Amino acid sequence: MDERIHERRETLAYEKLKFYQDIYQIRKFIHKITKRFSTIHLRLISQMRDAARSAKQNIREGYRKGTLGEYIHSIRISLGSLEELSGDVEDCKDDGLISKKEFDAFSKLFQSATYMTGQYLKSLYKMEREGTWKVPGAKLRKKRNLM
Repeated sequence: MDERIHERRETLAYEKLKFYQDIYQIRKFIHKITKRFSTIHLRLISQMRDAARSAKQNIREGYRKGTLGEYIHSIRISLGSLEELSGDVEDCKDDGLISKKEFDAFSKLFQSATYMTGQYLKSLYKMEREGTWKVPGAKLRKKRNLM
């Protein structure tokens, strides 16, 4: 992403969350390590990059849909993508495509992302029970309508 574009727009709430930041780093990490894979692994490269991208993009999509149910569903899909990716990374370690150090770095990010996502989901379920969920961007839309 062009950093100048990122700087010009408002940071969205989910971008401040630790689990989203971990997932963002996982996507970058997967892209970096798969760059050096042989062309005989094109399918694996594609699958790993797609899973890493999906984990990140599902959070964005679910948040923008604006309902708590869709947001929770999208986060759960993101967790599924991370789990798929974790299996691929284990296979890469077993097949000698990545080092133990790289595997450990991924594992640390993966564990943090999945733990923090689980904690966040707990808080979303609590908001759902209590009816305290705020529709993303509602304040901004209300403000624009008053102008």
